[in-house]
Amino acid sequence: MAYVAVKGGSHAIHEAEKLLKYIPWKEGGAPLEVQQIRKGMRLAVDRVMSEGSLYDPDLAALALKQAEGDVLEASFLLRAFRSTLVRNFYTLPIQTENMDVIRRISATFKEVPGGQYLGPTRDYTKRLLDMSRMDEDPSEIMKYVTNYLSKSLTEAVQEELSGNGESELPVFPRVIELLRAEGLLAAGEPQDEEAVIDDITRHAISFPASRSARLQTMARGESGALMAFAYSSVRGYGDVHPTIGELRVGYVPVEIEHPFYPGETMTIGRVLVTESEMVVRVHAENHREAAGRAQFAVGYGLCFGHNEDKAISMSILDQTMQQQNADSPAQDEEFVLYHIDGIESSGFISHFKLPHYVDFQAELQRVRSINEKGDRSADGEREQEKEVTPHGSL
Repeated sequence: MAYVAVKGGSHAIHEAEKLLKYIPWKEGGAPLEVQQIRKGMRLAVDRVMSEGSLYDPDLAALALKQAEGDVLEASFLLRAFRSTLVRNFYTLPIQTENMDVIRRISATFKEVPGGQYLGPTRDYTKRLLDMSRMDEDPSEIMKYVTNYLSKSLTEAVQEELSGNGESELPVFPRVIELLRAEGLLAAGEPQDEEAVIDDITRHAISFPASRSARLQTMARGESGALMAFAYSSVRGYGDVHPTIGELRVGYVPVEIEHPFYPGETMTIGRVLVTESEMVVRVHAENHREAAGRAQFAVGYGLCFGHNEDKAISMSILDQTMQQQNADSPAQDEEFVLYHIDGIESSGFISHFKLPHYVDFQAELQRVRSINEKGDRSADGEREQEKEVTPHGSL
C-alpha cells in the first residue's frame, strides 16, 4: 500500500495525547501500582507475556497499565520492547518432566501415576459475581492468607509425623507414556537432531511450515484466535475429536550452555508455563503420522504463564494442521498461522483509522464514472425505444 504524507494536524494529535493521559485520572484516586496489576491480574499479565513473546511479569504489568487494560495493545508494547533487546544466548531444550507442578490433570484416565493435582482453578466453582469483593479489607485478606498457610503447614507436619508425608517433591510421569507402552501412539514427525530449529523471529515463515515454526507461531498467537480455530475444528468443521492426555501448569528451569566452561550448563532462572498434550484418534488415510492402523496421536502446546485455554487450543491445532484431508479452515496451516497473530491482525485493522483520502477519492471518482457511463447508456437505450415504439401504442 502507498500512502501520501499528511501534513498538518500535529496540534490536534498532541492534544489527543494529553486527553488520553487525563481520562483515567479525571475522577481522582490513586494510580494503580505495577505490583498490584502483577499480583491481582496475574492471568492478564501471563497472556500479555505469551502474546508479547517476552517473559517479564513486571514489564507485562507495566504494559497493561499503560494500555489501560487493553491486552492486545499491551502485548504490542511488550513485543516492540522485545525487538530492541540483544540476544546473547539460546536456551537449551526445557525438560518439562522437571517442572515444579502447581496444577496437573488428565481427562484420559481417572487414576494416573502421580495422581490428579487440581491446583488453583475455577473449573469447579460457580460463575457468579462475588459482591463481597467490591470493597475488600486488606486486613481480612492478610488474615485469610495467614490462616491458610498455618493450616497447610500444620497438615504437612502431621502427615510427615504419621509417615504419610512425602520427603521429596512428587514426580509426575507423562500420562501419554501409558499409551506409548501399549504401542497405541503413532510415531511423531521425524526429527533430525542435526537440523536447526526454525526461528520465526529471525526468518519469515514459509509453507509448508515445520512443526517447530507452527508451534512457535501459535505460542505467541492471540489466545482468542487460537481458541476460535480450535473450537471450529472440534465443533464439526474438522476431523479432530480430542481428549486431554495431560495438562500441566508449573515452573520450569531455564538453562544455557555455560559461557566460560564448555560442556557445562547453568540455570539462569525459572519461568511459569502451561503445557498441554492432547490425545487424538487418527487413521492412516488422513494423517501424516499414523502407521497403517488405528492409533492415537498427540497434539502439543506450551506457552508462557498460566493460560490453559491457549495451551489446549494449541495442542488441538497442532494435530488439526497435520490432517491430510485439509477441507476445513483449521486444517489449512497457511490460513491458520497467518491469522492468529493478534498484534499483526490488530495493526492491520487499526490502520483503517489512518487517512485514506487519496485512496478513497480515487475509488469515488471511479464509481462516479461508472455510474455516469451507465446513466448515459440507459438514456441512449430509452431514446432508441422511443424511436422504435409508435406513438399511442401500449
